[in-house]
Amino acid sequence: MESVWNSGFKFRKRETLSDDIECDIVIIGAGIAGLLTAYMLNKSGRNVVVIDARSIASGNTKNTTAKITSQHDLIYNNIIKEFGEEKARQYAKANELAIKKYKEIIDQEKIDCDFEKKDAYIYSLDNIKDIEDECKAAKKLGIDAELVNEVSLPFDIEIALKFKHQAQFNPLKFLKPISEKLTIYENTRALEIKEKLVVTKGGKISANHIVVATHFPFLNVPGYYFMRMHQERSYVLAIENTTDINGMYKDNDKKGYSFRNYKNLLLIGGVAQRSGENEDGGAYDELRKVAKELYPNSIEKYHWSAQDCVALDTIPYIGHYSSKTPNLYVATGFKKWGMTSSMVASMIISDMILGKENDFSEIFSPSRFDMSASMKNAANDLMKTAKNFIAQRINIPEENTEDIQKGHGAIVEYRGEKAGVYKDEAGNIFAVSTKCPHLGCELHWNADELTWDCPCHGSRFDYNGNWVESPATSCLDKM
Repeated sequence: MESVWNSGFKFRKRETLSDDIECDIVIIGAGIAGLLTAYMLNKSGRNVVVIDARSIASGNTKNTTAKITSQHDLIYNNIIKEFGEEKARQYAKANELAIKKYKEIIDQEKIDCDFEKKDAYIYSLDNIKDIEDECKAAKKLGIDAELVNEVSLPFDIEIALKFKHQAQFNPLKFLKPISEKLTIYENTRALEIKEKLVVTKGGKISANHIVVATHFPFLNVPGYYFMRMHQERSYVLAIENTTDINGMYKDNDKKGYSFRNYKNLLLIGGVAQRSGENEDGGAYDELRKVAKELYPNSIEKYHWSAQDCVALDTIPYIGHYSSKTPNLYVATGFKKWGMTSSMVASMIISDMILGKENDFSEIFSPSRFDMSASMKNAANDLMKTAKNFIAQRINIPEENTEDIQKGHGAIVEYRGEKAGVYKDEAGNIFAVSTKCPHLGCELHWNADELTWDCPCHGSRFDYNGNWVESPATSCLDKM
């Protein structure tokens, strides 16, 4: 599985840290959030080091749909209701500024990354009122928005909200020249943070400021982000033999689909699921069915998936890791809008480190807590976590390896113990522990990706137990 972005694309390989070093700022995570923050600070003359457990942009950055937009579902009306108009205006300003900042960097650095100005639409097949309310809220906050009833999609809609002057690009082509100017260590996993020290297997890094940009924060305490977020996964097809839809589109219905063009391809995304809820598979098949219905002559060229962290109140956490860690920073909870949110994070965190004033950081502060906005989501997350935590300890499977079909995985009894087992097409058995090394929740099989996924916090492992995605920092025990 590879996305259209990383097909045939390579960054320059970097060495692994093998000694103790000192720097002003260390950034953990070489995805787009970490690299943009490093870029901002490096431009200001600061000594910055970036480390990554794998390689540059090897996580969800390469699996985005790469929309640069301030339109993040129907969010502004809700922010006004829960946090007030002033903070909603901060959110709008930050994301609108992020779009302009991308263009500024691309022009200054002369980057060829297929950057295009495009309007963004959120459409509905039947829900007029919510779209109308969002339009009123967006206009109140200064966003150039309007309602339309016709779009360039191959089906009829009831109504759509258009945000003008948004953008799309190729994220890896953008990041390659950005990364060339930075000091980066690959295959260098952060194991521990002790005040102003980052501990890795190859050496220790002393720094005045530490930024955690690891998608899901790997430190449980302080911050307690494992209690404040969950992860959701969605799937994408890239097909050819379609039409130019002249914009970026997303259905207001969570079960709907998103669309955008890239060169001669159309990207169709959807099938949003909480991580760990795809045991039977079929996500790609659903998208393939939609593609053939809408474009009978289309041909699939790529397919991929990505997941992102969702905060309790759906607003990213950007700023100090906790109120007790003045030199430790975090950027997470982007809710599948990582391109714009990463730029917002880079602006906020670099301003904090450089001692500059920032007039839109308050709404993103990790120290915020609004009971009314968060209680329902918190209760739901805690119930799912408790269910899977208990399941790991008391559910004894009745099935054994003989019941698993070739090419499938399941939790079964294996050699007298509970195990996650995958049987490949040749009948070979790969057995691993189903206990997530992060906090002990029971892993679930993802039939589309052939991975073991944690429904509590989104850690992922391949069928051989190798680590794929945080917040876990170690592999599964083999059985």
